[in-house]
Amino acid sequence: MINFTDMAKEKIIELLSFEDHEDMALRVQIMGRGPGGFRYSMRFVPEAETSEVDEKLTFKNFNVIVDKESLEDLQGATVDFKEDSYQRGFAIENPNPVWKDTVAQNIQELLDSKINPGLAGHGGFVALLDYKEDTAYIGFGGGCQGCGMVDMTLKHGVEAMILEEIPDVKQIVDTTDHRAGENPYYSSTEGAKSALS
Repeated sequence: MINFTDMAKEKIIELLSFEDHEDMALRVQIMGRGPGGFRYSMRFVPEAETSEVDEKLTFKNFNVIVDKESLEDLQGATVDFKEDSYQRGFAIENPNPVWKDTVAQNIQELLDSKINPGLAGHGGFVALLDYKEDTAYIGFGGGCQGCGMVDMTLKHGVEAMILEEIPDVKQIVDTTDHRAGENPYYSSTEGAKSALS
């Protein structure tokens, strides 16, 4: 079951009052994983658009729709709305592990403890998006997305470290669309070096 704080409930009811359509529900979904944990989506959808693979949760004055894939990883999670001098918006506190697979957990730990701290100096990061059949699927973001040195960072940095420290991983696949990078650290490879070298 997903829990909602009183502040979150008030904000959801307030936001629902601005919707043009009746019978709208809040869809809560896990969209993937990234630095710091799960990536969530929360949006209003017409209840008529829900499918048989969705779970409907009923609260006073609003309904929540969760797809079955997200439901297990949202069990026991609490949705809050925070409004102070530091942040304004919904926050989800989730007690579930980001990865249940121990190899994926080890990859995430390596990213968090060794790889991302090195990339942070260039304003970048790498996220583990999925792990299956001995293959780690990763995505670069920030200054690494579109960077002229990303191939070197991948081959001589990220890939080398993962393959060396976690022998169960046999292959790394970069799923990043590097053409979409808005602020690459290096726009060309002249005089540049990998963020992890």
